[in-house]
Amino acid sequence: MTTSIVLGAGMVGVSTALALQENGHQVVLLDRQAPGRETSYGNAGIIQTEAVEPYPFPRSVSEIARVALKRGNDVDWRLRDLPRVAGPLLRYFTQSAAEPYARTIAAYSQLALRASDDHARFIEPAGASDLIVRQGWRAVYRTPASFEAAAADADRLKRVYGVPSAVLGTDDLAASEPALQRRLAGAVHWTSPWTCRDPGELVARYAALFVARGGTLARGDAMTLRPNGAGWRVLSEDGVVGAENAVVALGPWSPTLVKTFGYRIPMVFKRGYHRHFSGEHGPRVSMLDVDNSTLVAPMNAGWRVLTGAHMTPPGTAPASRQIRHATDAARDLFALRDPVEATPWSGTRPCMPDMLPVVGPTRHRGLFFHFGHGHQGFTLGPTTAFLLAELMTMGRGNPLALPLLPSARGWA
Repeated sequence: MTTSIVLGAGMVGVSTALALQENGHQVVLLDRQAPGRETSYGNAGIIQTEAVEPYPFPRSVSEIARVALKRGNDVDWRLRDLPRVAGPLLRYFTQSAAEPYARTIAAYSQLALRASDDHARFIEPAGASDLIVRQGWRAVYRTPASFEAAAADADRLKRVYGVPSAVLGTDDLAASEPALQRRLAGAVHWTSPWTCRDPGELVARYAALFVARGGTLARGDAMTLRPNGAGWRVLSEDGVVGAENAVVALGPWSPTLVKTFGYRIPMVFKRGYHRHFSGEHGPRVSMLDVDNSTLVAPMNAGWRVLTGAHMTPPGTAPASRQIRHATDAARDLFALRDPVEATPWSGTRPCMPDMLPVVGPTRHRGLFFHFGHGHQGFTLGPTTAFLLAELMTMGRGNPLALPLLPSARGWA
């Protein structure tokens, strides 16, 4: 029986462990914390089958100037961080040009469209159906101009990819969301995505399914990974764990580990913030206030208010501008009460310059990469896990995996 260590117990790592297990591997899943307690804990909880086109870097001078001058709430940055993020951001800008971005979309869209089907393979066996809501989510717009542009884009996505949606005008939106405190220009209701009322708990239940099927959970430091003869070993709290294969699924911490083996991964780090609020009146489904880059999601813990992206490396001090603005925007729309937590949560999204996750073998025998999902690790974790497991088990992969290979990007 093939043995494998999976490093990282977020959505991507846990999904990897399950997929390898289904393919006959004996798997040890190792993390320094319990499953689902890092980046996977704090996302919006949306399985975004509508997200067929990932976020490109702004290309117009006006958009770049808006971000540089911090005129919106979608992006924040600090001058002292620029030396550490400039190189990957320049690659991100280059890869967002029309020709490379079209190649990215061609690969990415096929992954997103199958995401809910891949999650479904785990949800019911994991006893997690109570966490899943199959009612989509809404993007709302405060100005007629932004609403009209969004409605036109939704129509395009429906025609090109078959992504279903419903366009709601002012009155329709007010009727659909009676807790709204002000009238808005309209909304696009993305009807196919599923939402989760506790993302961290969903990952934990997937991990429990992995254990119930015979897998092993271990606590330990993934940074202790080393070659071990023809395989790999890592130190856990219970001693040395050895296996033929090692899969690095550490999200934003992956570049730090693989650098010790000679790999230079130009990752773009986007930090997000959230805070839960109490209150009886909020949105019926998750709602993104696009003009303020603020998402309000109904969660078991309360109303989760989430921000846009703070471009900063891991380990830097948190900033408060975006979460303060998001809180004000959310309270303008809904009667939210007190915050549940004393301080906001923050976590880092591991984004690649070409906006595609990194999935596949490296030049080291038995070492595999599975990270870099950007904003969509929660959405795409099972999908890319199945692609990786097929490649590791059969020695050849689904054509969908070809653009995701480290070797195809010059990193392995």
